[in-house]
Amino acid sequence: MNHARTFILMAVMTALFGGVGLLIGGQTGMLVALGVAVVMNLFSYWNADKIALRMYNAQTVDESHPDPRVRTYVADTRALAERAGMPVPRITLIDTPQPNAFATGRDPRNAAVAATTGLLTMLDRQEVAGVMAHELAHIKNRDTLTMTVTATLAGAIGILANFAFLFGGDRERPNPIALIAIMIIAPLAASLVQMAISRSREYEADRVGAEIAGNPDWLARALAKIEQGARRVVNERAEASPATAHMFIINPLNGRTGDNLFSTHPATANRIEALRQLAGAIGRPGPALSMLSEPDAGGVDTPGGRRGAVDRGVTEGLDLPGGHR
Repeated sequence: MNHARTFILMAVMTALFGGVGLLIGGQTGMLVALGVAVVMNLFSYWNADKIALRMYNAQTVDESHPDPRVRTYVADTRALAERAGMPVPRITLIDTPQPNAFATGRDPRNAAVAATTGLLTMLDRQEVAGVMAHELAHIKNRDTLTMTVTATLAGAIGILANFAFLFGGDRERPNPIALIAIMIIAPLAASLVQMAISRSREYEADRVGAEIAGNPDWLARALAKIEQGARRVVNERAEASPATAHMFIINPLNGRTGDNLFSTHPATANRIEALRQLAGAIGRPGPALSMLSEPDAGGVDTPGGRRGAVDRGVTEGLDLPGGHR
């Protein structure tokens, strides 16, 4: 269903670009705008993993890390990737107390996943696995490519609108009032379609991620905790670069709203409900990873019981490479 929705929305975006291009710039203007947008987005697409990881100072981690929670995160992500039948991505850690995660990369062989220290601190092992399965689903579905094509078309429509503002569009076409309306409405419509595609891909990654993990409840529990934690803890780097907010599993910005036309993420409550329905449709969860049969496995929880950091609104630091916290 979400694949069909994405296809329809992409067709709408393409039709919007074609119609606006011919009305504003004619065939030549349309091709010029598309060419500029392709060049702008191709660089970002090809270097997506390097740009995003550098922006958030993500550190590559492996099984030799001194913190048992990080070692467990690495081992489980590897196991989930193998279960999904895909290459193991570069596994990284971001030093921020806000619980969150994202995936990036132009294809499954050039991809990376990133989890925050807050995520590993606040969530139990099963919940972290549910989150990483969601991120692996983004990679498997090649959502970076989908969103790059979408951004290219939206960018081209924006460029056409700028052409019309600067040069008056195709002067052989009359009705300047209609032209002005198109200049204002077209970029807005493109943005709305782009955001709708982003929300559709999140729902699909939730579904595929639940299949990879073998239990939809893991991700449902994780989303509830991340939503609560993200509202309480500020992600300074995300606030400084809001254009990257769409990458994260939960919107990291403060002051955002729920599932609406102007949101890149679906409302968390809607995502949890969809996962609950998926679990109900399955009846009994499919075979999950054997090492994750117990949520407390791998040293994720503190001695003496399950960690309650989300409810307390506090986090404990994880040791990063080089001894940083």
